[in-house]
Amino acid sequence: MTKSLKPKTSASFSPLYKQIKELLLQSLETGEFKPGSVIPSEQELAVRFQVSQGTVRKAIDELSTENVLIRRQGKGTYVATHHEPQVRYRFLRMATDQPGGVKRTKSVIVSCDELNPTLEQKRLFELEGSQKVICIKRVMHLSNSPAVYEEIYLPEPVFKGLTFELLHSEKMPLYGLFESHFGVQLLRCDEKLRAVNAPADVARLLEIKEGVPLLSIERVAYTYGEKPMEIRKGLYLTEHYYYRNSLN
Repeated sequence: MTKSLKPKTSASFSPLYKQIKELLLQSLETGEFKPGSVIPSEQELAVRFQVSQGTVRKAIDELSTENVLIRRQGKGTYVATHHEPQVRYRFLRMATDQPGGVKRTKSVIVSCDELNPTLEQKRLFELEGSQKVICIKRVMHLSNSPAVYEEIYLPEPVFKGLTFELLHSEKMPLYGLFESHFGVQLLRCDEKLRAVNAPADVARLLEIKEGVPLLSIERVAYTYGEKPMEIRKGLYLTEHYYYRNSLN
């Protein structure tokens, strides 16, 4: 169906390419364009939205920068999937000065349980009545050593069927599993960072002494429509690693 746009003149004006970007995001959210599939060409989208090809290109450029879309030379533009190498670990911001960089060697699932949500979890996930959250606890190994302890909270109504057994049987990144089994793509996240001392239970899992300084990262990750879909609390060893970020 052809959609045409006219520049907005209200106080909420946004550039035309931003409006095209929102329309493309809507198509992704509704499943019209699925993860890993090619989207229509810039020329086809320009006709569809009745705008210039340059406007469409600018919208796609921004979505590509955000790893929502991926350009492939000579093949077209594809919807990003968490199985893509450049997308898979884009939220893992740990870096090192050691030769070879950070090598994620394995993740060890400690537990996967259904819990009653906190008030904050209930609010963020818009849970009702007796609806639960799923809590995954795991240890991530970097360069063959335990380096990260995480607690990951998910809305159970969306992730119904996510179990300890499924996490062990599927040999894929966690976000890839969310995408393949539950149709959830995580696009961006907000984070809070602070320094903490390692509690005894985490110290045992990370094979360090209780009280060792750790970097605490609390994250809320969002899918399409700015809908919160994951709360993650991570404790990071930083003896050999640091947190890397780029500011524009």
